[in-house]
Amino acid sequence: MGILEIITGVLLILCSVVIVMLVMAQEAHGGMGAVGGAMMDMGSRSTDARIANVTKYAGAAFFALAVVVNAINILAK
Repeated sequence: MGILEIITGVLLILCSVVIVMLVMAQEAHGGMGAVGGAMMDMGSRSTDARIANVTKYAGAAFFALAVVVNAINILAK
């Protein structure tokens, strides 16, 4: 396993952890809520909007990293 595979793999794991934390921090919009999020008051709507925006970017980064990791693995073989 090359150094590039290790670096992109670690970045992919970190990105996935960030996405999980951001989703858990979001305010519940009905239903069961996000892991007890219905019980917590996050504050202003602008905070929730910023968290949602960062989550979108983290999701896009996760997708891009997944494609890069897959391409590296295919080219390495």
